[in-house]
Amino acid sequence: MSISYKLVQKKHPMKKNDPAKWYAVPNSAKPLSPKALTRAATVHTTTAPIELEAAMELLAEFIPQQLQQGHTVNVPGLGTFRITFKSAGVEKIEDFNVGTMIKSPRVTFTPARELRGRIIRELSFEDGGVLEAGVNYASMADYRKAKGLPAPTPGGSGGSGGTGGGTTGGSGGQGENPLG
Repeated sequence: MSISYKLVQKKHPMKKNDPAKWYAVPNSAKPLSPKALTRAATVHTTTAPIELEAAMELLAEFIPQQLQQGHTVNVPGLGTFRITFKSAGVEKIEDFNVGTMIKSPRVTFTPARELRGRIIRELSFEDGGVLEAGVNYASMADYRKAKGLPAPTPGGSGGSGGTGGGTTGGSGGQGENPLG
């Protein structure tokens, strides 16, 4: 499976005085409609697309109900949904005010290890272009040509095509995209 990426120049939000750096960001495709998704997912099964659609709707109703009751929801083969939030601290317990000290509640999804592995194991990346100052170049080669830059030397950096293959995330090095 190959994922298209685009290079975008961004400033690090915590280092606003540093010069902007080029980061790879996913060149995301439009998602399938629910009907197309259920048809594609059930194509080699005895499950009717309408049955899968109904099951997904039931799950979408069930998960918020369970999360609002304080439960973690584990969907087998998919992953776990849970509520997380930030909180201010107090020195004395009697000073804690739930109305003002609990902030930023959100739903966190953690994919199942097997699902994550199946997705990432055969992953590779392909040149999806460059976005600079509102101009969208179709590829790194087109960008180089438009800017009058020389073609990369064989074996050098900046090439296109499949790279990666099985990386499962980094340790947060300086080259990592701080903006997602």
